[in-house]
Amino acid sequence: MNFFRGVMGGQPAGPQPSGAETIQKLCDRVASSTLLEDRRDAVRALKSLSKKYRMEVGTQAMDHLVHILQTDRSDSEILGYALDTLFNIICNDEEEEQDENAQKQADDLGTQFTDKFIQDSENVTLLLTLLEEFDFHVRWPGVKLLTALLKNQCAQVQGIILVSPMGVSRLMDLLADSREVIRNDGLLLLQQLTKGNAAIQKIVAFENAFERLLDIITEEGSSDGGIVVEDCLLLLLNLLKNNSSNQNFFKEGSYVQRMKPWFEVGDDNSGWSAQKVTNLHLMLQLVRVMVSPVNSPGATASCQKSMYQCGLLQQLCTILMATGVPADILTETINTVSEVIRGSQVNQDYFASVNAPSNPPRPAIVVLLMSMVNERQPFVLRCAVLYCFQCFLYKNQKGQGEIVATLLPSTIDANSISAGQLLCGGLFSADSLSNWCAAVALAHALQDNLTQKEQLLRVQLATSLGKPPVSLLQQCTNILSQGDKINRRGSKVQTRVGLLMLLCTWISNCPIAVTHFLHNQENVPFLTGQISENLGEDERLVQGLCALLLGICIYYNDNSLENYTKEKLKQLIEKRIGKENFVEKLGFITKHELYSRAAQKPQPVFPSPEQMLFDHEFTKLVKELEGVITKAVHKSSEEEKKEEEVKKTLEQHDSIVTQYKELIREQDAQIQELKEQVASMTSQNEQLQTSITQQLSQIQQHKDQYNILKLKLGKDSQSQANSQGDSSQVNGLQTEEITQLRDEVEELRKQNALLQTQLSDKDTLVNTLVSIHLYREQVHASVFDGCVLELEALRSQVQSQMTEIHTLQTERQELLKRAEPLDSVPSSESSTDTAPTAELESRLAAQTSETERLKEEVRSLSESRAGLEQQLASATSTVAILQTEKGKLQTEVQESKKEQDDLLMLLADQDQKIHSLKQRLKDLGETVEDEDDLDARDQTDDDEEEDEDNED
Repeated sequence: MNFFRGVMGGQPAGPQPSGAETIQKLCDRVASSTLLEDRRDAVRALKSLSKKYRMEVGTQAMDHLVHILQTDRSDSEILGYALDTLFNIICNDEEEEQDENAQKQADDLGTQFTDKFIQDSENVTLLLTLLEEFDFHVRWPGVKLLTALLKNQCAQVQGIILVSPMGVSRLMDLLADSREVIRNDGLLLLQQLTKGNAAIQKIVAFENAFERLLDIITEEGSSDGGIVVEDCLLLLLNLLKNNSSNQNFFKEGSYVQRMKPWFEVGDDNSGWSAQKVTNLHLMLQLVRVMVSPVNSPGATASCQKSMYQCGLLQQLCTILMATGVPADILTETINTVSEVIRGSQVNQDYFASVNAPSNPPRPAIVVLLMSMVNERQPFVLRCAVLYCFQCFLYKNQKGQGEIVATLLPSTIDANSISAGQLLCGGLFSADSLSNWCAAVALAHALQDNLTQKEQLLRVQLATSLGKPPVSLLQQCTNILSQGDKINRRGSKVQTRVGLLMLLCTWISNCPIAVTHFLHNQENVPFLTGQISENLGEDERLVQGLCALLLGICIYYNDNSLENYTKEKLKQLIEKRIGKENFVEKLGFITKHELYSRAAQKPQPVFPSPEQMLFDHEFTKLVKELEGVITKAVHKSSEEEKKEEEVKKTLEQHDSIVTQYKELIREQDAQIQELKEQVASMTSQNEQLQTSITQQLSQIQQHKDQYNILKLKLGKDSQSQANSQGDSSQVNGLQTEEITQLRDEVEELRKQNALLQTQLSDKDTLVNTLVSIHLYREQVHASVFDGCVLELEALRSQVQSQMTEIHTLQTERQELLKRAEPLDSVPSSESSTDTAPTAELESRLAAQTSETERLKEEVRSLSESRAGLEQQLASATSTVAILQTEKGKLQTEVQESKKEQDDLLMLLADQDQKIHSLKQRLKDLGETVEDEDDLDARDQTDDDEEEDEDNED
């Protein structure tokens, strides 16, 4: 004990031992003492020396302290001393008196001892086990020690805790501790634990962390709370930032709605403490994490919808328009509202309806734009307003139209300030930052909106008294081209860059705007002059933008201006600039150091106003156009024609594909309908199957009851009274059932007779139709054959007459030949032959008259033939009609046969049913006569009646 008194401050006699020697002796005592009190005193002494002799205690005592944690679990006091000692040698306390080198050495020492402690992962597991102890002297130093280990070697300790069974769950229990100091240090521990580890973040979230943290924030006073609220918000940020799974869990757990009370600020905004500003700033960041543009579009849209529905967006807009709000909170609120409305049509429409509490009320957009173009406002606030305006117009064609409409002549109101007037005022003001912001804001009003690009061409500006108004496009190009002539504003790089970005956005993908731009004869020479000059570094960006603008004029040129067609502009570039030089100047844009910074995220964040040169959406446009402009400049006219042909072919192909897509959609709809029909029929089938099963079960039950009754009837024959009662009951049942069966048989007989009658009617109808069909075929055949025979007879008669006419003509020719020699005979002889000549002439006259008669007969026969041919045509049409009627009759016959088959099937079913019912009657002991017996009996009765009549 004298040794401990010397250590703890006594004045022992003799020389003082050194610190290392004292620590060595204490370590020996810890290792060798058998009494718990001695080990406890030695560990307490090591704790008191651990801060001053950190190196010595850590080097010599760490293993002994870990052994104490393993063996002396029953004594909370010695465990607390050991944990405090380990914390002192591992923790890197930041002291103001230490210089940088000393602090670096301390950090290295803490990292070194941390590596030694976690070298055996069982040490961390042991520490997690000790945290389950409820004793304050064990749990609190254990929390601090584990926090220090995470600070020094975060990734390694996270890995050990992750694989430790129930490791994260044990740490989550700290938030439920009733002692605030442990709960608060538990928050700090979880902050370190969740840094950069998505797996641990998910586990912590599913351990109900959101519910517990939000409860703590509410208990502590929300935004008016203290440092504990800040720690909770930092932990929530760790859990939600860049973790889509936790964000989805937070939204689906309806925790977004619980954020709304955080932003309920009172009317008196004078008392803004530093802690409240910090808390509210973190709360706004938490909202932004849920709707960040880097999140998936679906998750962001869902959160935006929830924030509007629960009133969170309305609460943020209230802060936006409130008075007395600190500048940094107002700036962050503007940025938060920006991302809550970005790309959400409902939220954008609501924001457009928000009015500032002024007299008269002004739209919030107008109030914000007034701050943006006011050079006395803070730079970060103006950037936030620009971002808000960009988010309001993002994918919002309705909002774009409303902004452009305030510039059109028909909608301008001289008594009020509109958004368009503020943008024009900022575009042509003396402040270059206002010029740039207004140009970018106006470019966003035209982004991907061809209609508004064409509408903006109508805007006219009155530059000065006595001069005619000029278009907005003309005024922008005038400021660029005239430079020093207009108040030296054109010479400022920021102004010129802003105007060039506006013009590039305006005329891209808008041939009409390109035509308007080229119509000004000064624009093309100005652009070529700017590109061809060798200017300094500051002007290289302007040269690149001028090259981009000229390239857009080529690519989107519709060749409507004869002097500035695509081919002529390319020839101009080749002669005055050179194609390679033009492409090199075009590449200056993407090579600029500020281009890549602006391309990273939509929010305009710049260290200083001078570096505010590029807009995020414009970088997308440059990336899209740089390659196509380069190709367009190098292409020849023949290649362009080929490309146009290919483009037309592709358009045709696209139209064909579209038609097929429509066809596929229709087929999909039909398939869906058929599937629904199949599903309904399947359900009906299942219902019918169920009904059949039920009926079968009922039939089986009836059979069982019948069998039971038969058995009872047989067994109760010994007791006459009971037998009579039972038999009467059975007979009663049989009589009732037999009566019912007879009724059913009678009903079935009636149905059978009715079906027989219908069947005979159908047979009669079929026979009638068949006879009609045969008669029509016979009539058709007889008429057709008669027409053919008559036609053949006429043809043969005409042929014989033609042959006879030919014979007569031949004889006439012979007679004429024979008459010629008679004319040459002398007169003496002619007198002798007068008689034959007269005979010949008389015969010739007779033949001539016969010929005329035959010709007349042939003519009449021809007319008769034409009539017969007409009759033949009508007969052919009659045949076609008869064929059609024949087809109809055949169809009717087929249908009648089908109906007859159905009737036969029904009769068969009825016969089967009658037979089954008769069988059941026979089984019940009832006498049943067959139809044959009935027919025989009827026949016998008829015969007997005839005999009686005969006898009478």
